[in-house]
Amino acid sequence: MSEAFRTVLFLSLSGGLQDAYTYLGRGKVFANAQTGNIVFMGQSLFTGDWARFFHYLVPVLAFALGVAAAELIRVFCKEGRRLHWRQLVLLVEIVLLFLVGFLPDALNLAANALVSFACAMQVQAFRKVHGYPFASTMCIGNLRSGMDALVTGLRLHDKKTLGKAGHYFAVILLFALGAGVGAQCMAPLGLRTIWLSCALLCVSLCLMFRKETNRPAETY
Repeated sequence: MSEAFRTVLFLSLSGGLQDAYTYLGRGKVFANAQTGNIVFMGQSLFTGDWARFFHYLVPVLAFALGVAAAELIRVFCKEGRRLHWRQLVLLVEIVLLFLVGFLPDALNLAANALVSFACAMQVQAFRKVHGYPFASTMCIGNLRSGMDALVTGLRLHDKKTLGKAGHYFAVILLFALGAGVGAQCMAPLGLRTIWLSCALLCVSLCLMFRKETNRPAETY
């Protein structure tokens, strides 16, 4: 179920919302697109703006630690019978994002670190949709893979490859919709907007308790 499109649907909506939330509400920091943060870091480094440099360095480091944390959960909790390790990752992510909603503007640095950490856990844990590699919290890889599949499918008249392209473009659209929802909700909900992301992740978590038939057994 971690690869089912209906699970990925809510993960992608949540990913877009998280990026809009940190950029619009937490000091123009990207929760997911760490490339953008690194660009701002490089700019700050050469202008000598050290406060701004650390403003972007912290979420980058938090993202790296989030990947490590998700991998450790996979290694040490893979054999859990009550919860799959990916469900445990989602639970941790939901708790962290819920706590972020209580942090005031004065703690934006901590808020961005927690959101980036949670996003990285999601990136590490959920990397396929129907067997195709994808990312639920960023778009460049999905866009490249989608266009590659589209061109190949049109060239070979391969419906399966065209369907693969459709999956990638759908994920990109969902990410954009999540970002749009997050942007629109910032005015009425303020810093509590991140709780909408928690709600979306809760739906994904519940869906993962359902068993999907006719799928090959997971090996990773």
